Formats: sequence, C-alpha cells, structure tokens
Amino acid sequence: MLSVKARLDLEKSALFILMTIPLLITTFLFFTNGLGANPVEAATHRTGIWALRLLILSLAVTPARIFFGWRRPIIFRRMIGLFSFAYALVHFSIYLLFDQELDFSQTAADVAKRPYITVGFSALMLMVPLAVTSNSWMLKKMGAKLWRKLHQLTYVIAILVTIHFLWLVKLDKREPAIYAGIIALLLGVRIFEKLKTAKSIKVPSSP
Repeated sequence: MLSVKARLDLEKSALFILMTIPLLITTFLFFTNGLGANPVEAATHRTGIWALRLLILSLAVTPARIFFGWRRPIIFRRMIGLFSFAYALVHFSIYLLFDQELDFSQTAADVAKRPYITVGFSALMLMVPLAVTSNSWMLKKMGAKLWRKLHQLTYVIAILVTIHFLWLVKLDKREPAIYAGIIALLLGVRIFEKLKTAKSIKVPSSP
C-alpha cells in the first residue's frame, strides 16, 4: 500500500508526463517533416493551443471544487499553470527563432505593429511573475494575501489570450470562439461565486 506522499508523487509524475507528451509529439513531427507544408506555423499553432488548453484547465479547478466538491485538483493547479507558461514560452520562441530569426529589433517592431502579437506578448509577460512566484518559498515570502492578489492576473491573461486567438484567426473563427466561450463561462463562475460570498458576509445595516 502506497503512502499518501508516494501516491501524490506518483500522480504528479503521471500528470507531468501527460502534459509533456504534446510537446514531444510536436517536436518529433517537426523534425520528421510531419507537420505539413508549413511546419513552423503548425508548431506555433500547436504549442499556442496547448498553452491555452492548460490555462483553461487551471481555471477549471475552482469551478470543479464549487460544483462537484473536487478538492484534489487544487494540488496540481500550480504545475498545470507552469506547463501553460512553458508552452506559451515555446510558442513565442518558435516565432522568435524561425519567423524573426532572432532579430530582436524587428521582433519589437512586429510586436508593436500587429495588435494580435501585442496582446499575445502582453499575456506572456504577465505570466512571467506568476511562474516565478509559483512555489512555496515565494508564497511564504510574499504572504498569502499578496500572493493571491498577484495570481489573479490569471484572469487578465485568460482574456488577453482569448483576444490574441480571435484576432489571429482571419476566416473561420469557430475554434477561437469555442475557447472564448469556455473561458467566459469559467470566469463567470468565479465572478458569481465572489458576488455570492460577498453577499453572504455583508453585515445588514441597522434600521
């Protein structure tokens, strides 16, 4: 019989492997000409989509607790968020390396000129402080209240990523619209829960 810690370590290892698989598959297909006529575009899209999916998964943890009483996923939320950042970083790195050929001045001009890149880059930059502080040492150093306030940037990031995807796609917007709807629903649940909590703790005024 496994101990609680051993079982948790096993679950974290399994989740780590699962979240790594899409990147490994994309890398393999990229170097074996399995991504079609435009492998750079395909790899950029794949890594961006997985960054978005994992971001959605991290946002779904709280609604899962509210509606289904699932508390265990909370343990894995930081890991999921870090993987979302990792995929977003790879997504941008492919663009920087293959599209811009590491020309930083041209990249800066492109970020400033194209609104969908501006929004996407802003989302990535906002993810950096969340990734840096996603550990117990930083939580203790900052204090729970400040740490939670900082990590509320996740909501802003989710909105920016949604806009980035919607603006990126020129013709068939069904895919980004589906993801936008899911994110809107998850954020709506959080807003509803916060309003409900605030209402429940509000002290009625004296007559």
